[in-house]
Amino acid sequence: MLAEDKHWSDRLFNTVNYSLLILIALITIIPFVYIVSVSFATPEEVAKGGLLLFPSKFTLGAYKYIFSTDTMIRSILISIYVTVLGTFINLILTSFTAYPLAKATLRGRRTILLMVLVTMLFSGGLIPTYFVVKAFGMINTYWSLMIPTAISAFNLIVLKNFFQQIPDSLEDSAKIDGCNDLGVLFRIVLPLSMPAMATFGLFYAVGHWNSFFNAVMYMNDAEKFPVQVILRQIVLLSQDQIGDTTSQQDPTDYLPQTIRMASIVVATVPIVLVYPFLQKHFAKGVLLGSVKG
Repeated sequence: MLAEDKHWSDRLFNTVNYSLLILIALITIIPFVYIVSVSFATPEEVAKGGLLLFPSKFTLGAYKYIFSTDTMIRSILISIYVTVLGTFINLILTSFTAYPLAKATLRGRRTILLMVLVTMLFSGGLIPTYFVVKAFGMINTYWSLMIPTAISAFNLIVLKNFFQQIPDSLEDSAKIDGCNDLGVLFRIVLPLSMPAMATFGLFYAVGHWNSFFNAVMYMNDAEKFPVQVILRQIVLLSQDQIGDTTSQQDPTDYLPQTIRMASIVVATVPIVLVYPFLQKHFAKGVLLGSVKG
């Protein structure tokens, strides 16, 4: 009798659990489906209002308008360049800083860690940061989009803890074979830390791809704007053109809304395509430090 009650309680729990997960998944997916549907819909169908999930007539008008000039393509290439190079710089500097901090024999280790922790609570402020970037001659250069955010204090601390879990015997064996500290880092530590590197690489890449504030602050040349800045301009422009949506409004006035949604799709797809290649390592990396052997 007890076994039967437990069986039914497990089935009830699984049913409720799966139902909640499906509901949460739908709440998460429906906005994306809506954005994609509106981007392929006609202005007349968008003018009808309501939740548009499956347009009755597909059109590529919004995408043709976006790619009618080289502005969007150029901004996407700029974002790819900044994301790839910026992520590489992030991983190199973060690992180069985390590895020595993982060694208890490092002199001044506690002081350096304290300084790193302070940056997680306080920052220099917007204006001092701008003057620092200007003093180094990085205004209106792509370096201003990568160097100021080269190291995340949180990622540095977590990666340091991950390095500390690697047995010292492996590093000692490599040093006996003639490796120096850089050789140990590149041949032993980093290959064993691929889940962590992939996870933080994904975090850094998404941060670079979605960043627009630094470009607005430090870039004076519109031809150097990344895709997120272009997307921001399109969204602001379309909001000004749409205004108040009333029943008397011309359906063609909804064209900026389809352009806005198409721009969001174009700006989102490249970074979404990166995730499947890192999914295997990412699934392991999110459990950093949860299990110690």
